[in-house]
Amino acid sequence: MNKQHTLYIERFRPDKLENYLCSNELREDAEKWIRENDIPHLLFAGSAGLGKSTLAKLLIKNLRCDSLIINASDENGIETIREKVKSFASCASFSPLKVVVLEEASYLTGPAQEALKAMIEDYSMTTRFILTANHLGKIVEPLRSRCDLYEFRGVSKAELAKHIVKYILEPENISYDNNNLVQLINTCYPDIRATVKHVQRCIKDNNLVFVPINDDLGKNIIDILKKPTSKSWSEIRQLIVNANLDDYQPIIEFLFNNLESFAKGKEAEITIELDNHQWFQKSVSDKEINIAALMSKILNILK
Repeated sequence: MNKQHTLYIERFRPDKLENYLCSNELREDAEKWIRENDIPHLLFAGSAGLGKSTLAKLLIKNLRCDSLIINASDENGIETIREKVKSFASCASFSPLKVVVLEEASYLTGPAQEALKAMIEDYSMTTRFILTANHLGKIVEPLRSRCDLYEFRGVSKAELAKHIVKYILEPENISYDNNNLVQLINTCYPDIRATVKHVQRCIKDNNLVFVPINDDLGKNIIDILKKPTSKSWSEIRQLIVNANLDDYQPIIEFLFNNLESFAKGKEAEITIELDNHQWFQKSVSDKEINIAALMSKILNILK
């Protein structure tokens, strides 16, 4: 816990394994890595918000190592690998280990991944690599084969709820009832990061009070869906942009819970689209494009 942060997502970012939420198998492996001060090359894959980057940063904080962290969504070219990564991997160090963390590694270009593959081989005696990726299919097979793959699938809703209570609500003396907590978990599951952010939004006067998606936003979207025109998509998109949302999942749930108010005999078709886009929402790189595409498909069904 870092009390200096007002944002819960940073304030309660785990810095020790004891307060990191993951499977027992992964915890046992991570404990071994820290105990032995050594790790294999690692590839953490899975949808956003499940703790991939958090574990990578937790490891380098608890290992006796020098580290380099690069976000490949910003620096994804071969120059980054040849200059920054090679320079770090090849230089002398007083630490027994060096670790390179490449976040969002699925954004690396093909040539960059090829260069990284060679670098993993050349510097494996002194340097380990941790790659995180939302899209495993975009990591080339030769690079995947050089890493131990861990696919993050999330924990159970019960485990997530217990974690929120133990490491956020109780330390902050936040009162809650189970119904509000269950609603909150259901809204964001399995995204841990989104859940923590939503917890902060739902705290009112030291009480956890479940706050669904802004009712005015949901009602305004439905009002447009009731009478679709050629301008409806642009109008809905503008509403969503103006709302400045971090998480679009509540929109999907709000529409599902209010299908009868706008679907009129097309509930089944729209439910299928809501389900499809809910699944995509967990893994797409641009969630705003995904929600805009969903609105376009709903409008086409209604027309």
